[in-house]
Amino acid sequence: MFFNLLVNDGTIGKTIDSGRKREMAEVLIFHHALGLTKGIHIFADKLREEGHTVHIPDLFDGYSFTSIEEGMAYVKEIGFEEIIKRSTCAASGLPRSIVYMGFSLGVVPAQKLAQTREGARGALFFYSCVPSSMFGTPWPADLPVQIHGMDADPYFVEEGDLEAARELVASANHADLYLYPGDQHYFADSSLSSYDADATALLMQRVLEFLRHLDK
Repeated sequence: MFFNLLVNDGTIGKTIDSGRKREMAEVLIFHHALGLTKGIHIFADKLREEGHTVHIPDLFDGYSFTSIEEGMAYVKEIGFEEIIKRSTCAASGLPRSIVYMGFSLGVVPAQKLAQTREGARGALFFYSCVPSSMFGTPWPADLPVQIHGMDADPYFVEEGDLEAARELVASANHADLYLYPGDQHYFADSSLSSYDADATALLMQRVLEFLRHLDK
């Protein structure tokens, strides 16, 4: 059974009145440590199918990897400061009123920009979360955020991310932490063996609902 830290209000899966014009979101996605995989593109395309504008910069300059260890070795080689620099550059040409989305490694720049770049509309973090104190400023109380992870993922549960997620949710006015049964890290990347179709279907439903209700 899927677990939502907050009580599900029953809105997930409902459609908006067809007579009401929905404002589409502009979303900036930062990929995980394997690079810009086919699965990230597929995820972005599903958002585009709903009418949202999606940007997915390649923070690895075209490199991709087959393991987290290889990907993080590349990050160590170029420096995490360079990853932050590249992500900040990707955001600089976009409107401030965007939604920041990050997958694992990509959560760090997504969370930093959501917290420190004025005007964010929302944030979505997958498989990871870091303490808001890491960026020298508290999480903006009224900035909506969703955090998604598996309840037995060792990277998410055992390395402090789950604790950081709970702290962030407790400090925010509009925040949800969703835990899914399983131990896979990249469970929403359909191009990888860690992919969980059922969990991803529910995750996507929640993400789309989040985007539909921004600024309401």
